[in-house]
Parts: sequence; C-alpha cells; structure tokens
Amino acid sequence: MKKIFLAGHNGMVGSAIYRLLKRRKDIKIITCSRSELDLCDQKAVKNFMEIERPDEVIIAAAKVGGIYANNQYPADFIYQNLMIACNLINSSHLTKVKKVLYIGSNCSYPKYATQPIKESELLSGKLEPTNEPYSIAKISGLILCESYNRQFKNSYTDFRSVIPTNLYGVNDNYHSKNSHVIPALIKKIHFAKKYRKSNI
Repeated sequence: MKKIFLAGHNGMVGSAIYRLLKRRKDIKIITCSRSELDLCDQKAVKNFMEIERPDEVIIAAAKVGGIYANNQYPADFIYQNLMIACNLINSSHLTKVKKVLYIGSNCSYPKYATQPIKESELLSGKLEPTNEPYSIAKISGLILCESYNRQFKNSYTDFRSVIPTNLYGVNDNYHSKNSHVIPALIKKIHFAKKYRKSNI
C-alpha cells in the first residue's frame, strides 16, 4: 500500500486533497497536526520523515492570509513558508521519497503579468508589494523542486510544483482582517443576510 504524507491536511487546500485521497483504498494517508509536528523545525521534520518513510509527499502546508495579514506580518510569512518548503523538500530527498507535489501560489506571478497568465510569465517582473515576502517564499519552493530534479537525476527524484488559481471553499479562513477577498465577501454577505442589513 502506497504511503502519502499530506502536510497541511487541516487547511482549505489540504483538506480538499485529503477528502479525495480518502476515497482510495490503495493509499495510506499520513497526517500530522501543527501541535504534533512543527514544519519549521528542521530536525523534527527529518526525524518524522525517517520514521514514517512515505512514498510520496504532498505539501499543502503554508502560512497564508490576505492583504492585511501579509502587510502586518511579512517576516512571519517569508520565514515560515521558506522553512516549510526547505524542510519538507530536503527531508523528502534525504529519505528517498519517490514523488513530491508542492502547492505553489498564483501570487508568484508578477503584478503586471500579461492576461491570461502564461507559465512563461513567472519571474518576468515585479511582484505585488503587499505580499512579496510570501510570494518569494512560494517561488523558492518551486525552484527547490526544480533544483533537486536537476541535480539528482536518479530513479526516485520526481519533485513537482503546481500553481492553482485563487481558491476558496470548505475550511477557508474567514477571519475579519486576515482572510482573502472571496471569503471576506462571503462572510460580510452572510452577516448582512443574518442581521437583515440593507448593504455591506
């Protein structure tokens, strides 16, 4: 039975992936809460990977937030996301994980990218200043995957990245200040309806 470590299974993207994987009978899903494993702790991540020995790793874990949160906590956003990517990708390499899927972010593209955005636009211009630290961390994860593939051309290194578009849904962050635009609007509309407000 194939073992997949899903990092970030409680978040919006991670929980959606978890629900899909749960349907499969040929997969054992390995999960860990933040209180059980600090993904910013290099030694703890390496020890965890050495014990669990997953065949594949899906990295959906990230520190995320909207414009306000990115503006208020830029150091937290770049540091934590860099550490998550570095620790999981390097530990996957050291423990000979066959496949890694790293979930990137569409804010990795330049602020003034040509529309509709093409992959070739990546690293072709300035990033949106409000979330530049987060964007740089996510870009680093993409480049890490690419770099491990280039340097270690062997039978097991297959590290890939995907950049989904703006996402929203079950288990999203509906915080009044730290959420993204769509969940913030959903929350405002919900409260307007609940409290019979005539506008939002």
